[in-house]
Formats: sequence, structure tokens, C-alpha cells
Amino acid sequence: MSAMARLDEEVAAFLARRARWSELEIAFWLAAAASIWLFPNKHLILTETAILALFALSLDLILGYAGIISLGQAAFFGVGAYFTGILAKYGLVNEPVTALFLAALAAAALGFATSFLVLRGSDLTRIMVTLGVALVLRELANRYSDITGGADGLQGVDIHPILGLFRFDLYGHTAYAYCLAVLFVFFLIARRLVYSPFGLSLGALKGNPLRAAAIGIPVNGRSIAIYTVSAGFAGVAGALLTQTTAFCSLDVLSFERSADLLLVLIIGGAGYLYGGLIGAVIFKFMQDWLANLTPQYWQFWIGLVLVLMILFGRGYGLMISAFFLRLTFIWIVSSTPPYAETLVHIAIITMLIAARKQILSLVEMIRQQLIQLFTRIQVLLRSHFRAGSS
Repeated sequence: MSAMARLDEEVAAFLARRARWSELEIAFWLAAAASIWLFPNKHLILTETAILALFALSLDLILGYAGIISLGQAAFFGVGAYFTGILAKYGLVNEPVTALFLAALAAAALGFATSFLVLRGSDLTRIMVTLGVALVLRELANRYSDITGGADGLQGVDIHPILGLFRFDLYGHTAYAYCLAVLFVFFLIARRLVYSPFGLSLGALKGNPLRAAAIGIPVNGRSIAIYTVSAGFAGVAGALLTQTTAFCSLDVLSFERSADLLLVLIIGGAGYLYGGLIGAVIFKFMQDWLANLTPQYWQFWIGLVLVLMILFGRGYGLMISAFFLRLTFIWIVSSTPPYAETLVHIAIITMLIAARKQILSLVEMIRQQLIQLFTRIQVLLRSHFRAGSS
């Protein structure tokens, strides 16, 4: 066997190992499926969370894997939302699944058309161009209000039952199951994409485009391809929002929607697919809880959480933020705050900040010991089964 053939086999084996589903992944999706029956009263917010997770997944494909930063992902989200709404309002396509694929094609076409502008400059240029595309589309939607509804929104959207069988209800039961199923399907597509040789080449583009081009990777072609796919994903997320609410407004093209998307990836982490999903869950439920707690200042608390995450790291910052928010809850909700509990929270926060290095070192030492323990158990089990089979 030649050296090239052996290398091909090793690469194929590596990709197969890399794409293998882990126990945590299976448990994650089983828990997501179980939430359909476990949390029937939360289906409305869970539907929004699933849509946000798919939207975040679209940004993760270009930012986390290809290193293409964007502040205008709302452009593709809005195109998918308006395209689906207009098709349904005027009776062209009312079936949700069919409209979903058409919205993906429309958003992907826009992504392909604008990719030649976005990929020509540096990160700063990309930020400004993507933001500009979203703002232009928002003004166009506002200008042609006779079609889009303008500031009043696109009303009269008639969404038929899914596949002619499942009708959307007021409590979001059908909508959540539908959005979760769509999220899972597109997650499978994204997972297959990033664990393929194409996905490996995206990592080379993100690390060093010049070196990637020197070894024969078509940098522009791969960048345009992943940008187009990402736009299609975002268009599907926008289409889901219109289908589940039977309404579409200029908000789908707003800058705030793109900014929130970056916050979701900051919270969950970019470059491993599940970051957008986990970040969407944390962001949406934190937003809902803080909005109920302090309707006027919830954005301040989300900003504080993000600052703490930047200062102390993602996991550690969330831990400190949890105690800060709990302390805030004690003082806002209780007319006479329990001072003993308050002092305990302040002491915990102070200890976490002061002993950050020591605590993280201890956690890392425990993690390494657990890894060694599980490795020894695996070795013992393998040797036992080999001895039994012989």
C-alpha cells in the first residue's frame, strides 16, 4: 500500500471518529424531545428559543467555522420571514414545509449575491457591508409598505396545517414540535457539513487564508459556499417565525436582532454547533426572567452578565452572574430583604472573584483525575472482555 493510500485511510478514519455521536449529544436531543411533553406550559417561549437557536446556528457556520464576522444576519432572516409571509398572504404557498424550502432558497440566493461584496474586505469591512445590506433591506420593506405592510407589519398571513395534518394552535404546542423538528433536521445538515472534508477546509480558512490558498484550498469558493448555506439557514429561521406567529414586521430586519445573535454566540460559544443552541436557551430564559423581574432595566442586567463573562470567562462569569441576579432578586422582590441571605451571597461572590485562579485550578485537577479514572476503567473493561472472549 502506498503512502498516499495509507494517508487517505487515516484521514477517512479520523473523519469517521470525529463525526461519531457522543453520549452527551444523544442525551441533549433526547432531553429536547422530552421537553415537548415535560413543559407544555412553556411551549410559546420554547418555540422562540428553537427559532433563535437555528438562527444562531446559521451565524456559527460562518463565524465559528469560517471566521467570517457579520452584523447583518438579520437580512437573511428578514428575507425568509417576509418571503414566507407574502406567499401565504396572497395564497401562493400556504403549506408550511413547502414555504420553508422556498424561503431557504430565497435567502440563500441573497446570500450568494451579497457574498461577493462581503468577502472582499477585512473584518471591519465585512461588519459594515453586512450591516448595510440589512439596513437597505429594512428601508426597502418600509418603502414598499403596500406589499410588506411597512411599520404596521404584514397582516392577514394565512398559514395552513403542516402537511395538511397539523394545525397551529394558540398555545404553541404544534409550533414547538414543528420548530424543534426543523431545528434538528438543519442541525444534522450542519453537523454533516462541518465534519466533512469541506468543514476541515473551513477551519484552514479561519486559521490562515493565505496558507490555505497556498496548499490549494479555493478560499473564495469555500467562503461563498458557506456564506450561502448560512444565509439559507437564517432564512428558514425567519420563515419559522412568520409561520408560528402568522405575522411579520420590520423588526425581523432590525440591527438589534443581529446584535442579539452575537450575544447568544458569546454566551454559548462559537465553533462547536451546540454553542448557539445552548446560548439561545440561556439568553431567552434569562431575558424572559429579567424582563418579568425588572421590565425597564432587563437590558442592563444582560449587559452586566456579558461583562462578567468577558472578565472571568464564560462558565465562571455565568456562575458569578447567577449569584448577582439572585442577590438582585432578593432586594427587588422582598420588601424587607433577608440580610443573612444577602450577606451569604455577597460573601460567595467575593470568594468567587478573589479565589478565581485557585478554584479553576482545583476544578481542572478534579477533571484530570476523573479522566484518568474513566480511562483506567475502560482499559480494565476491555482487558476483561478480551480475556473472556479468548
